[in-house]
Amino acid sequence: MDLYRHLRLVRRHWWVVLVTLMVSLGVTALVTVRAQPRYVASVTFFVTTPSQGVTDAYQGGLFLQQRVKSYAELLTSDRLAQAAVADTQLGLTAEEIQRRVSTSTETGTVLLRASVTDTDQTRALRVTEALSAKFVELVQKVETRPDGSPGPIKIEVVSGPRVTPAPVSPQPVRNTAIGALLGLLAGVGLAILRGMADVRLRNAAGLQRVTGSPLLGEIPLDTNARTAPLIVGDAATSARAEAVRKLRTNLRFVDVHEPARVIAVTSALQGEGKTTLSCNLAIALAEAGWRVLLVDADLRRPKVGDYLGIDRGVGLTDVLVGDVQVGDVVQRWGDKSLLVLPSGSAPPNPSELLGSKAMSDLLLALRESADIVIIDTAPLLAVTDGVVVAVQADGALLVTQQGRTSRAQVAAAARALHSVSVRLLGCVLNMARVPKAEAYQYEAYRVATVTGDQSVSTERNRAGRHAERTHVGEVGDHTQELTRLPR
Repeated sequence: MDLYRHLRLVRRHWWVVLVTLMVSLGVTALVTVRAQPRYVASVTFFVTTPSQGVTDAYQGGLFLQQRVKSYAELLTSDRLAQAAVADTQLGLTAEEIQRRVSTSTETGTVLLRASVTDTDQTRALRVTEALSAKFVELVQKVETRPDGSPGPIKIEVVSGPRVTPAPVSPQPVRNTAIGALLGLLAGVGLAILRGMADVRLRNAAGLQRVTGSPLLGEIPLDTNARTAPLIVGDAATSARAEAVRKLRTNLRFVDVHEPARVIAVTSALQGEGKTTLSCNLAIALAEAGWRVLLVDADLRRPKVGDYLGIDRGVGLTDVLVGDVQVGDVVQRWGDKSLLVLPSGSAPPNPSELLGSKAMSDLLLALRESADIVIIDTAPLLAVTDGVVVAVQADGALLVTQQGRTSRAQVAAAARALHSVSVRLLGCVLNMARVPKAEAYQYEAYRVATVTGDQSVSTERNRAGRHAERTHVGEVGDHTQELTRLPR
């Protein structure tokens, strides 16, 4: 499960991996280009001793293997480096020669290899030649017996000195591969850390866990929603419109024994799309034949009138203060059984007005005159208006925009509702990013449906004209009922 979650985090933050990989490759290329070429010159020595018989040869071999380890240290000694500097013009000090020399031995053999690494190919070879000559002399001096007789050790050069024709470093292919691997690993790690540190809600499952309520809808992100926010016209056949209709169905079956007729739509923060969802939900309910009344109770930032294109100069606030009757300010929208009660004049005390007895009485009256009342309220964390309205409704619908609101903010909004015993009907994940496969399936099904519907267009037109006459009559009755409501 953790591996699957990490893979999802890497996929979500793929750009972090890409940027890190590109930076790593760029740094690797820069270091490779600016690095000086380095050459290696090497020489191999064979250490031997005179022996007689098999037993002597075996014991001599063990002795020489121990000696080879000491000679490896001798190759990097101060004495050998100083001897090489004194007899040749290398342009290096003894310390610089020591830093350039490295040794290696092969276990179980009497072979000793010395390597000199330098940025100058010719100088690397000269240093190696000087060291090989002085090393043989130095071993002979060290191994000479006190009586002046030769020592038991003999050293011969069996390979080299020779220098590599091409530089051993930098190696562009190897460096690029290492840089790419390190960049990829670092990018994956950063993507996972960024995902784990991201406190914003990214999926429906997280929204359900935070709110403790069922997910009633997942509205996909639609780039055309800015210019066409309502699910009418061409937008009526979009995936977003279908998601709203699914929300309509789920909302009606939340509790069949105690259906919610007055629903407050709210969110944790402003700008999460609650007003657009309120309007579209009201339109979808009206399309299904319900008598719907949409109330704009967001008195601080009213937007319902702007979306629906109706006058909001006189509306809810004027009804609550007793200046007008509700039937005089309710406006019919379109050719559906949808009536809209705009916000009205901007009041100085929205919270007090929405929590007044007049508001309670108005909602009781609206409940009897409409099948469903949708109330667009203010965000819960900004002001108390949303909670005040939600308390008087049958339930609340919490809207959250994907990738914008943090888990703590959504949890605080849910607590604000639960603390006053508001019935949280469910939550809606708005502007969700739907996988391309699902979007393709819906589009293919929609095209097939439209093609099939063309064969029955005549029958639908006749039925639509009959339904429109009946529908207009119902809307007229609805408006008359609202006109008779008390002041």
